[in-house]
Amino acid sequence: MSVEPLIEEAGLARTGAPLDAMNSPTGEKRKVETRHRSPTQIALARLRKDKVAMTCLGIFIFFVLIAIFAPLLAKLEGQDPSTLHQDLLDEYGYPTFVVSSEHWFGIEPRLGRDLFARFVYGARPSLIVACTVTVITGIVGVVMGLVAGFLGGWVDRVISWVIDFVLSLPYLLFAIAVPAVLLTMFVEDASTAGVTEVTRARFASLIIVLSFFGWASLARLIRGEVLSLREREFIAAAKVLGVPTRKVLFKELLPNLVAPIIISTSLALPTYIVAEAGLTFLGVGLVEPTPSWGLTIANATTYYRADPLYLWLPVLAISILVLSLSLLGDSIRDAFDPRTRR
Repeated sequence: MSVEPLIEEAGLARTGAPLDAMNSPTGEKRKVETRHRSPTQIALARLRKDKVAMTCLGIFIFFVLIAIFAPLLAKLEGQDPSTLHQDLLDEYGYPTFVVSSEHWFGIEPRLGRDLFARFVYGARPSLIVACTVTVITGIVGVVMGLVAGFLGGWVDRVISWVIDFVLSLPYLLFAIAVPAVLLTMFVEDASTAGVTEVTRARFASLIIVLSFFGWASLARLIRGEVLSLREREFIAAAKVLGVPTRKVLFKELLPNLVAPIIISTSLALPTYIVAEAGLTFLGVGLVEPTPSWGLTIANATTYYRADPLYLWLPVLAISILVLSLSLLGDSIRDAFDPRTRR
């Protein structure tokens, strides 16, 4: 006697799941979708369900929107970041009020510039520098790591030596000294150069310095991943079929490196935001009258007792932005980690 009718009568399959649920169109569709989803799609689905990651992403988008619409926000308040309001300062250079309907965050001591306008405009340099450096270091690091890991031989030795050399350099000393040297290259005479020329030179030097020191760690990571992937069967098959090296690198290997690339870049972005603000605070970043959170912190350290809002606004903004990006990077790492995938 066959046991299948008894199983069907009980409504149970050998796996313990109801047969009608397994054979239903919805169940079949779910199985097909799960079977055909790539690891990246599975990781992104997990990431979308992570409330902490989505909250941190919303905070990052909020700051990006502040930077994009800074002129509109300043116009909405009715102020700009460069106008001096000396009439609103007392005889010692301190503001005569804290906040008002015309100056939402108050005004700056000694100069009387509007703090809200300088706050929204100050988000631009940090995000522009951090995003630009992240893109540059990502492209250079991935390409160098791919080439070194796949080709091997003397190419791998040369690139590995360059990576070790860059990582061995004292970052802070070079970050302080190099902008001064680059300034003389961008500007013929730094003593007579205009504020606009100096600002552009400092801005470019920040991107160059951070990019120079940032690509090496990613290149080393990608090189290690490629060394393990190049021995796989699909790479050997591509070589046997005579697939060009360029296609093997960018169509066979690169799709398998999406996870480490996304994780590395997401964790590097907050690092570059802190680096830009820190170098500006040390005096080797942007200069007056460019609005910058790091520059505001450097100027506000003298007045932190008399006007705490002047200092704590950019400090809190940088702290919240960096913390949200760090938590987002951790969530991305967990989402792409196969050991935590359920």
